[in-house]
Amino acid sequence: MVARLLAAVSILLILYAVAVPAPEAPMQTLPGTEPLTLEGDLAARMVAGIKGFLLDQTRAAPERRGEPNREHLRKIIGAVGPRPQPVEMELVGATDAPALVGKGKGYEVYVVRSRTLDGVNGEGLLLRPTGTPKARVIALPDCDRTPEMLAGLTEGVPAESQFARRLVESGCEVIVPTLVDRKDTFSGNPAVRYTNQPHREFVYRMAFEMGRHVIGCEVEKVLAAVDWCDEQPDDLPVGVIGYGEGGLIAFYSAAVDERIDAACVSGYFQPREDLYLEPIYRNVFGLLKEFGDAGIASLIAPRPLVIEACRTPEVDGPPPVREGRVGGAAPGVLETPALESVKGEFGRAKATYEKLDAAKAIQLVASGEGQGPCGSSEALAAFLKRLAGAELAAEGPAPQVVAPLPDPDQRMKRQLEELCEYTQELLRRSGKVRAERFANADRSSPEAWAKAMEEQRRFFAEEVIGSLPPASLPANARTRLAYDEPKWRGYEVVLDVWPSGARESPPSGAGFQPAAVIAYGILLLPKDLQPGERRPVVVCQHGLEGRPQDTIAPPDNPYSAFSVSLVERGFIVYAPQNPYIGMDDFRVLQRLANPLGKTLFSIIVRQHERTLQWLSEQPFVDPSRIGFYGISYGGKTAMRVPALLPQYCLSICSADFNEWVLKNASYEDTFSYVYTGEYEIFEWDLGHTFNYAEMAYLIAPRPFMVERGHTDGVGIDEWVAYEYAKVRRLYAELGIPDQTEIEFLAGGHMIFGKGTFDFLHKHLNWPKR
Repeated sequence: MVARLLAAVSILLILYAVAVPAPEAPMQTLPGTEPLTLEGDLAARMVAGIKGFLLDQTRAAPERRGEPNREHLRKIIGAVGPRPQPVEMELVGATDAPALVGKGKGYEVYVVRSRTLDGVNGEGLLLRPTGTPKARVIALPDCDRTPEMLAGLTEGVPAESQFARRLVESGCEVIVPTLVDRKDTFSGNPAVRYTNQPHREFVYRMAFEMGRHVIGCEVEKVLAAVDWCDEQPDDLPVGVIGYGEGGLIAFYSAAVDERIDAACVSGYFQPREDLYLEPIYRNVFGLLKEFGDAGIASLIAPRPLVIEACRTPEVDGPPPVREGRVGGAAPGVLETPALESVKGEFGRAKATYEKLDAAKAIQLVASGEGQGPCGSSEALAAFLKRLAGAELAAEGPAPQVVAPLPDPDQRMKRQLEELCEYTQELLRRSGKVRAERFANADRSSPEAWAKAMEEQRRFFAEEVIGSLPPASLPANARTRLAYDEPKWRGYEVVLDVWPSGARESPPSGAGFQPAAVIAYGILLLPKDLQPGERRPVVVCQHGLEGRPQDTIAPPDNPYSAFSVSLVERGFIVYAPQNPYIGMDDFRVLQRLANPLGKTLFSIIVRQHERTLQWLSEQPFVDPSRIGFYGISYGGKTAMRVPALLPQYCLSICSADFNEWVLKNASYEDTFSYVYTGEYEIFEWDLGHTFNYAEMAYLIAPRPFMVERGHTDGVGIDEWVAYEYAKVRRLYAELGIPDQTEIEFLAGGHMIFGKGTFDFLHKHLNWPKR
């Protein structure tokens, strides 16, 4: 009986299987695309491809350079003054500590100070011969050496490298400024915290955001000394000489100021294409786009220039993190270059001198085959002869200390505090500078405003973000099914952007181009999408160290699975992979991009442009209804990419909108990037050009929204509200106040998906479900 029953059931099941067709298998690849067969970490592959591309751009930079421009060099190093006039060289002393601190054979040594910039003083020594001087020289030690070491008053520099002392013994009046050093003793604020950043990096971070630089500030100190020399009645020739970081400052000073009659650069001259590997306080935005070291030398030509190849200061990274300090200093090394590489760059510089019939004005001196100490007699003799027709005197006895010397630590503390306060004052005044940029823009209608923003958008693209050419490769779209859920399917998408110099050996696969910068993401399609139907798209952007998959994962992270929530509401969703992943692997991209006058967002903008092109070609997408919604670093993207790509019809910034310039440049606030590990975050002169309100001005009159959690540690509500108020006022002036919103919610750094979802339904014209 049981056997008959089982047989009957089996027959019924067979008949049912024949009668009911199996569910249709999902497409493994989207129509019009090739199969995606790449395996492994596609985000890491993207970052590697971008690095290869930027290395290619760096190698090609020398061939693309035009005529070097002296004023542009001043601008990019932040040596833009103004300096007080006239300059007074003040003797610094007291009854118990006279200004005269040393005496040598035929000269005296004084402690001096002069005003350089608003609130910034140059401090150091003046070595004055007792007879009539033959020339005046500003002598710059490496930043880890004090003026007293270079004068022979204290230990720390071998006698043969005390070039300030050798020059005064030879009849020159010598000014020796103090440079900000590489220690971290005072890097911080006692009211906030201390960091392991070298002093130079600590100044660099806040200054870079304000269009200034530790390099430029120290060049200004040299030029203030040149101002003083110029004011003297005897019309003596003026020269500069420096070693290591002092060589850099001397080199740039001579390049930007033609009053300097001759220069000697020791331990700083070589091919500069590896600038991205050097300490970040040498990072100059746009330097390699226009200048290599030979290009800097061309600005000195035909004036005399002596290059000394010698053992350079060697740095293997920032100071270690000590107790009571936070880490986060940028990596960076300094190594002595091979003599052959110095000779190669020197040859390029000499070619310029030869064209000017000044070949004898430039000379290369190799101390110990490029590995010897700085300040060799040969280099000093060559410099003196070209500067003043003078001979180098024989080395005399060491000078005697005749009064207490300045405390080098307290002097360094003053120097650092003055530069920090200088940048903070620029920060405090910057809002008025930015407002002036937009003061005369036509607010008579949304259309008039959009037209007025075209030039501002061009400036933002070219001068702030840095514009790269559009994608040069065919998109070569490759896709594969990655998700098959009850209400939607998800496809990984890879698109080509540019060729890349990456020389990795990835797995082979159909349609894969091994040396290409790619755009990668995940496309989510609702299953109820009908043939011929075109729907709006929401581009959902992850944050720092994130992935598209994070926006899809279960809602127990800051993303709250917002890609899934939106696709289940009927939107098409695209979640791109942005390249800010891999810690130092991605931060080095910013280091590579900056000397080319580019940024990480130079890459991201073109990746999104390629993605928008591809999405717009899809038969299920309405190209006029593509909105952007990004969190955290994706919120940074929400402020920059839609500002530059008008095809994004709206933008939502979550967990990032801020008084952004203040967050980057303030050293008085705990959540400032001045103190964190995001050393790539700083954007050149953003403080005087575009804060987040001004970026939103470029988005207007398109809809714009801010999502803010009260306890989000990226900032405070007051900052956010202050910056957003400027945006709200603009939209009101344009007669479209309903096109912008801000939502404050109880919570932290996360997607809330409440008012923002309503905003998307409203402005993408998609009904709620």
